[in-house]
Amino acid sequence: MKIGIYGGTFDPPHLGHMAAARAALDALELDKLLFVPAAVPPHKALPEDAPSAEERLAMTAILADAMLRPDRVEADGLELERTGKSFSSDTVQALRARWPEDELWFLVGTDMFLSLQDWHEPETILSNCGIVAFARARDDRMEALERHAARLREKFGAKVRVIQIPDLVEISSTELRGLLAMGKGQEWLCPSVYGYILMHGLYGTHADLEHLDDADLRACSYSMMKAKRIRHVKGVEEEGVKLALHWGADPEKARKAGILHDCTKYWDLEKQLRTCEKYGIVLDDLERRAVKLLHAKTGAAIARYVFGMPEDVCEAIYWHTTGKGDMTLLDKILYMADYMEPGRDFEGVERLRELAYTDLDEAVLLGCEMSIQDMEERGQPIHYRTQEAYDQLRDRKRD
Repeated sequence: MKIGIYGGTFDPPHLGHMAAARAALDALELDKLLFVPAAVPPHKALPEDAPSAEERLAMTAILADAMLRPDRVEADGLELERTGKSFSSDTVQALRARWPEDELWFLVGTDMFLSLQDWHEPETILSNCGIVAFARARDDRMEALERHAARLREKFGAKVRVIQIPDLVEISSTELRGLLAMGKGQEWLCPSVYGYILMHGLYGTHADLEHLDDADLRACSYSMMKAKRIRHVKGVEEEGVKLALHWGADPEKARKAGILHDCTKYWDLEKQLRTCEKYGIVLDDLERRAVKLLHAKTGAAIARYVFGMPEDVCEAIYWHTTGKGDMTLLDKILYMADYMEPGRDFEGVERLRELAYTDLDEAVLLGCEMSIQDMEERGQPIHYRTQEAYDQLRDRKRD
């Protein structure tokens, strides 16, 4: 395998890091790329109010996930497992022991590349890894970079490549931290990383989570889920707004319900149960065993207690997975938006989409029927609330 090692403080990880990683993946045809945040950077002191190493690792993991290449790109916390300064030579040796037969490449920016010979034990790095330096496509230092590459090859027998990146983002972490403290800079970050920063009050941000605008609410919600889920969440938001406008419901409430409905989707069972206990959510036996059902309950709790959403928005989120008897208009809209948003593709979805704009109750009835049938075919228990919704809507249809 070809494995790229991208180290740094990632304080915070931004779109420049993402652009460089993408360029390395393509230029070197890497099979795997690791982002490796330093626990204690040896070349500079972190600001006193800097996020913890664990928080920087969490943000870097979000950035890696946002590249949507889960089999090839990930964050690695190996430098957090060591005490003392995070020397790259130690990291390279650890990764060489992990992959003794594979081809390693160490990824660095221009300034770090030009000082590499002064690092701690540079010969260890250069004997175990090739070096990739990133440069702007029209960098006026290209001659200096190539000369330095030649010196490293001559002195250390190093394998060196300089990659020119047309869309290399030109912002320093220091500048970005300053912008964030002023309520700016989000354009340099992927939304989910920015959402994590807001959620944790990092870099001098002091967001009022109960009064976020839609863009910041999306960022916070996206920061809590896998990047592959975001397309679905956007689809539910879009479909929910359309349905609300069509049926005379509040489109902004439908929008917020859509943004938040899956925010706890990827929490494990332990965290789901702990959150339910914290907020006094009473669960039945089936819910205690089914993570798929719990995210609606905990998502509603986060919407209510963290983001200050209105009660009807929280209720719609609470019931969006199972449905229930006596669903409100907003409940039905979120239930259907989740079921048949534009990314859904299964037998019968087109019929659901047609009904959703002609007879909403009939659409919800069909959705419940399809859910019950699916659970029966898979030998899974049917939640009594889904059966309750189906029975009530069926009886109304007969009347």
